[in-house]
Amino acid sequence: MSTVVWINLASTLYLVGLIWCIQIVHYPLMNRVGSDRFEEFHRQHGLRISFVVVAPMLVELASAAALAVWVPNGVEPELPVIGVVLVIVIWLSTFAIQVPIHRRLALGFDPAAHRRLVTGNWLRTAAWSLRAIVALVIAVQSSAA
Repeated sequence: MSTVVWINLASTLYLVGLIWCIQIVHYPLMNRVGSDRFEEFHRQHGLRISFVVVAPMLVELASAAALAVWVPNGVEPELPVIGVVLVIVIWLSTFAIQVPIHRRLALGFDPAAHRRLVTGNWLRTAAWSLRAIVALVIAVQSSAA
């Protein structure tokens, strides 16, 4: 199995675990912070989450693109393309849905915005979960070749 396949699999699995934790634990609990502390909480969330998500997302994007261009032996050629499409969905969702909602929440807790954040994040959670399946299949197929 090539290094790119391993990097793709590792970055995707890391991000899948992270998004499920955010979706099930972190985002739903935002409404428990209290309005007097929410702005500082949200500011710290933005700073800290960047350290754990930006680099792996960039690595995932680069490795997914590399696999789509240089398909490993034994891998069905449409799988890396599906992987790239899912990465695009994740990035579009991040910047079209989550980022604008986070900008609104940075001004203070808003119950409607919070509900949209939790609900809208299911798209990323589902897309990353599908990415994990695709990355695993690519790894299995490339290791069998």
